[in-house]
Amino acid sequence: MNVISKRGLHRLCKGKSSEVADELLAWFKTASGADWATLQDVRQCFPDVGQVGEVLVFHIRHNRYRLIVTVFYPARTIYLKALLTHKEYDREEWKKWA
Repeated sequence: MNVISKRGLHRLCKGKSSEVADELLAWFKTASGADWATLQDVRQCFPDVGQVGEVLVFHIRHNRYRLIVTVFYPARTIYLKALLTHKEYDREEWKKWA
């Protein structure tokens, strides 16, 4: 999969703990090396991933953060959208643009 973009991932990590950054980089490596065609394929790597509308939501740091991405399976492309704390995610403001 082509994850757009690693620079954007570093931007999302800015100001977060090193544990969050490490876990996001591990997620990036797994996603970049994956060949996902469906949500079921994604769940083989990340069993707790959820789909909300057109976006996928990954749990980061034991559900303290949520990574929101859009996946275009035919193009094998993942677009990073946001990294939210659990509290920010629960406000559901992100659903306006998701």
